[in-house]
Amino acid sequence: MGSRDALVDYLHFAAQLGVHLSRLGAEIVQWAGDEYGFVELDDAFTSGSSMLPQKKNPDAAELARAKAPRLQADLSGMLGALSGLPLAYNKDLQEDKEYLFDAIDTVELLLPAMAGMIAGARFRVDRMAAAVSGGFLAATDLADHLVRLGWPFRRAHEAVGQLVRACLAAGVGLEDAGPAAIAAAGLDGIDLPPLTAEASVEAKAAPGGTARAAVLDQLTQARVRVAAW
Repeated sequence: MGSRDALVDYLHFAAQLGVHLSRLGAEIVQWAGDEYGFVELDDAFTSGSSMLPQKKNPDAAELARAKAPRLQADLSGMLGALSGLPLAYNKDLQEDKEYLFDAIDTVELLLPAMAGMIAGARFRVDRMAAAVSGGFLAATDLADHLVRLGWPFRRAHEAVGQLVRACLAAGVGLEDAGPAAIAAAGLDGIDLPPLTAEASVEAKAAPGGTARAAVLDQLTQARVRVAAW
């Protein structure tokens, strides 16, 4: 009679879901801006600006950011109402409906909006690839490679740092490091791995990693779990 643990469990789920969707929404808002241009959103999940005719507002993503604190407040409110009660039914518990119903309504608004936005989004792989080319994403992978060759990590870290400095001085990325930069870092004569962003991604092949095969495996497992529900 005096327990509302089931409601607290749901509100905790809703608050955690809100945090995940808020983070996803923040990424989408940033990626959709002209500075990045990584994603183009369907008009059904955006709106025009009241003043700027060229602007397309990522409404669903911004909504997701705003709803997370509301779901957290529902959980906090329910826990607060419960925390000072004697171990029996108390009239205070009639307040549980307000927190629960608000969270349910919010989740039922958020999930279709976010699912529809992602389904209709067009991700600009060309813009993403351009953003990671000519940089230093593979620096840690190179240090790991040297460790696998028997180098102490401290020495590998220092050598890769020297290579990065030489590349910066030459105005090139790691993948375009020339013989002079490689020699300056003490890496001449060493068989170096590919130093591209794609190679860096593919190097993380452990379960849960970023390699294509690992990601596809995670997607397969997720689809199996969803189908089981």
